Amino acid sequence: MSLEMKIPSPGESITEVEIAQWLVESGDYVETDQIIAEIDSDKATLELPAEASGIITLKAEDGDAVQVGEVVCTIDTDAEKPADFVSATDAPVVKEEAAPVAAPKTAVAPLNDVKATPLAKEVMKQNAVNPGKVNASGSNGKIVRDDVDVYLTGGVDAATIFSPTGERNQERKKMSMLRRKLAKRLVAVKSETAMLTTFNEVDMKPIMDLRKKYKQKFGDTHGVGLGFMSFFTKACAEALRLYPLVNSMIDGDDMISYDYADIAIAVSAPKGLMVPVIRNAEAMSLAEIEAEVKRLALKARDGKLSIDEMTGGTFTITNGGVFGSMLSTPIINPPQSAILGMHNIVERPVAINGEVVIRPIMFVALSYDHRVIDGKDSVGFLKTVKEMLENPTKLIFGGKEPIEVLLGL
Repeated sequence: MSLEMKIPSPGESITEVEIAQWLVESGDYVETDQIIAEIDSDKATLELPAEASGIITLKAEDGDAVQVGEVVCTIDTDAEKPADFVSATDAPVVKEEAAPVAAPKTAVAPLNDVKATPLAKEVMKQNAVNPGKVNASGSNGKIVRDDVDVYLTGGVDAATIFSPTGERNQERKKMSMLRRKLAKRLVAVKSETAMLTTFNEVDMKPIMDLRKKYKQKFGDTHGVGLGFMSFFTKACAEALRLYPLVNSMIDGDDMISYDYADIAIAVSAPKGLMVPVIRNAEAMSLAEIEAEVKRLALKARDGKLSIDEMTGGTFTITNGGVFGSMLSTPIINPPQSAILGMHNIVERPVAINGEVVIRPIMFVALSYDHRVIDGKDSVGFLKTVKEMLENPTKLIFGGKEPIEVLLGL
C-alpha cells in the first residue's frame, strides 16, 4: 500500500511552508516516527516524522514552497526492510566531541564512497572538508547539510574557505522562509514604529563578586550554572512591574498592558537568531530562570523549538556581548514595544566617591517605541535595571534579606 504524506499545519494562520532539507532520499527505507525532513515556516523550523515504515518516494525538492495539506512524499508500506538497514534506535551512541579549533591540513578523503546527501557532498567539496571529521546525524548514518554547517562554524582553516588561487567565485542561494519573514519584520519595525534608544552603564563588580563567591555552591544546589542572564531577566521583570508602559504594546487603536513578564531571550542558533520566551519570569527564582534559559538554548541549538515557545513575549533581552559587541541599538521585536541590549564587559576607569578606580563596566541599551513609551519611563526603566544589577539584593527583597535567600541556597 502506498501512503501519501501531507504537510501538517504548523500553527494557526500558517498556510504555506518550505522544505528546508530532506534528511532522506527517494528509495531509502524509513521507520515510523523517523525524522525525514525539516520544514521552515515563517515562525519556526519544524521536523516532519514518517507516518509509517517503508520505502519513501519524495514529491518535492529542498527549497520548494508547499501548501499545508499538500502531498510531499509517499511511503510504500508493503516494502520489506533491507537486511543492512540500521535503525536510529539501534545505532551506537557516538559521544559528541568539541568542535575543532582548526580543520586538519590533511588530504581530504574521496567523497564518492561517503554516506552523505548530494547537497552535503557538494558543500564538503567546496570547503575541502574531510568527511571523516563530520558527525553524521542523518538517516542510516548519512551526513546531511546541517552536519557540515556545524563543523564549519566550529572553526576551520581559512585556506579551506577562500580560494588559494585568487579565484573570484560567488554563491547564490534562496533565503529560508524564516529569514525572509524576519527581514520583513525588521524593516517593518523601522518604518512603522517611532523607535528610539536610551543608554546607560552598569558596574558589574557586585554581580561578578557574588558569582565568584556563590557559583560553586549554586551549581551544586541547583544543578545549573549561575550566569548573568538570570540577573538581567529578574531585574527587567521587576522594572517592568514598576514601569508597566514598557510592558505594553499597540493593537490597532488600543494599547494592551500586561500584569506578567513573558521575557524573550535572543539566542544564536545554527539556523539564525531565535527568540524563545521565558513565561512568567516575574515569579521565577534565579535558578529557575537559569534552568529555563539552558533548556531553551539547547532546543534552539538543536532546531527543536516549537512555535509556542517563540511567540507571545512581552519584552526581549538580547546579548551582543557574547560576540564582543561594545554598544548597539537593538531593534524592537514586534509587536513588543521595547528590547534591552546587553554588551561586553570591559574594565574602564570610573569615578567613585571622588576617586578614579577601574571597574568592569557593561554598556546597556534600551530601544523603545516612543508611541507607547515616553522618555521618562524609558530612562526610569533602564536606571532601575542598573540600580538592581549594582545592588543584587534589591532584585526581590529591597536589600532586607541575605543574598543566600535570593540565590535559593
